[in-house]
Amino acid sequence: MKDRIRRLLAASTVTLLVAAISVSAGSATRGVSAGGILRVGWEQAFGFTDNFDPTGEYLGDAIGIYSSLLTRTLVGYEHAPGAAGNKLIPDLATSVPTPTNGGTTYTFHLKQGVKFSPPVNRAVTSKDILYALERIAKPKDGAEYAFYYTVIKGFEAYSKGKAKTIAGIKTPNASTIVFNLTAPTGDFLYRLSMPATGPIPVEVAKCFEGQAGKYGRDLVSTGPYMIAGMDKVSDSSCAALKPASGFDGQTVLDLVRNPNYDPKTDSKTAREAYADEIKFTVDASADDIFNKIEAGQLDMANSTIPPQVLRKYATDPSLKPWFHQNSGDRTWYITLNLTQPPFDDIHVRRAMNWIADKAGLVQAWGGPTYGAVANHIVPDTLFNNQLADYKPYGTAGDHGSLDKAKAAMKGSKYDTNGDGTCSAPQCKNVVLLADARAVDAKLVPVLEADAKKIGITFTVRTINGAYPTIQTPSKGIPISERPGWGKDYADALTFFEPLFDGRTIIPQGNTDYSLVGITPAQCAADGVKGDCTNVPSVNSQLDKCAALSGQPRLTCYENLDKYLMTNVVPWVPYLWSYVTRITSKNVTHYQFDQFATTPAYANIAVK
Repeated sequence: MKDRIRRLLAASTVTLLVAAISVSAGSATRGVSAGGILRVGWEQAFGFTDNFDPTGEYLGDAIGIYSSLLTRTLVGYEHAPGAAGNKLIPDLATSVPTPTNGGTTYTFHLKQGVKFSPPVNRAVTSKDILYALERIAKPKDGAEYAFYYTVIKGFEAYSKGKAKTIAGIKTPNASTIVFNLTAPTGDFLYRLSMPATGPIPVEVAKCFEGQAGKYGRDLVSTGPYMIAGMDKVSDSSCAALKPASGFDGQTVLDLVRNPNYDPKTDSKTAREAYADEIKFTVDASADDIFNKIEAGQLDMANSTIPPQVLRKYATDPSLKPWFHQNSGDRTWYITLNLTQPPFDDIHVRRAMNWIADKAGLVQAWGGPTYGAVANHIVPDTLFNNQLADYKPYGTAGDHGSLDKAKAAMKGSKYDTNGDGTCSAPQCKNVVLLADARAVDAKLVPVLEADAKKIGITFTVRTINGAYPTIQTPSKGIPISERPGWGKDYADALTFFEPLFDGRTIIPQGNTDYSLVGITPAQCAADGVKGDCTNVPSVNSQLDKCAALSGQPRLTCYENLDKYLMTNVVPWVPYLWSYVTRITSKNVTHYQFDQFATTPAYANIAVK
């Protein structure tokens, strides 16, 4: 399928795509000015992992909204494409500090004049940042990234209720915060750029202590925008606190200018804040969304682009100014649960990798214009393309190989006939969890046809917004086609630790979907029913890589990628996606944010 599409588009498409990447990286010249409403269509459901609570949210789509529009952090980014977009700059802090005390102490001084939006209407202080870290440390507040901050002295003791404060965080005055770490951590500044560390006012968030995912509809902004209606909200008491009208959690997220935002405290290039209002609206139909973009009723989309629409914009030179494509630093994959039959057997997992028609799965997304076939876990760009030729399950045309799949299956306890097929009862009617997006309906038949060739059949369960179910280990989901993972920042650690560190597995909001490294004790504590004995772990390899820097660090992570793909096999990776956005002719300036790999919403202008 991949080859057929390439022949159809031919060389002209390749030239156009290169040009499109160039267009998206630069500034448009079509009369850029402030004002207007930027309208964004969002397919099916917002799908936020923690109902838009920054403490527990990890999806790049939400992070792009936070970082560009709502939530400022001690250090941040220019929200630009490419290498410039990965460079840290001061945000709330007056400067990016150099660590002291042998690389274990970071001291930040806050800018003056940064205030919370209504209803709080006061200056941000160091204690607001401390409170955000305390929320991250409390398991019941639903943090997804808590493991990034365990390097702070006393963080784990506070998390476990053994201490009343985080010993390693000091706030000597309202404008100073000091972090003391247990060991030098070369990427600690990057960790502090994550929106979960942005200041949170205790007078509002205290109303949701221990209630994961409840603060999102009451999020108090420090950025140039806020949720519409926040100026009508009362924070006089928890009983008086009601969600703002601009976010119903389901269909509309409406952002308007924050009257307390002072652009003098910010980098203008990072947040131009062009539009007066940014409105995200859920629409069940991707076709309808893109029809509205073409008609000028919407300006862009967070949506699967229908193949015919993608083909049209990729091949028509007249549409080139409204076709934007950038490196997504994201892997889409089939997750296999190492505790659930038949995927508790590595031979079955290897067979799934050999049988997978990756070209067909890519075609389900829209073909090679949408992305490239993924051959291992971490996108090649994060390895400086040093694993570009590594294809442990490479097959002709990327269509899979029945012979190699059967050869892999012959070592399995589930191959009761010795014929290379999964013939045990556990191979039949295996629950496959799917989402309700348009692309899922196309992915599932490809996966079903592939698995059937080696004796595995599925019972498909479709959920509108499948992530929370996958992220609950006690649900025992054997396989799902929903997951994708993008970097948190430009380091391979942000793939490996969230996805494969067994010590990070939690009862809800878990991101190690395959349960790599889970122990019998964890299974018992988290209610996991399955084979929890001898589940492979890579914790020691993770610790070794994290302590390194430079090329040795890169090599260590490359070797870990190879080990996971051959000795653990938790996934069937199949797509390294581009970030493609089609905009309406109302858009006079488009910019990409490499940090979140989303549009840089504050830097997008409309007529």
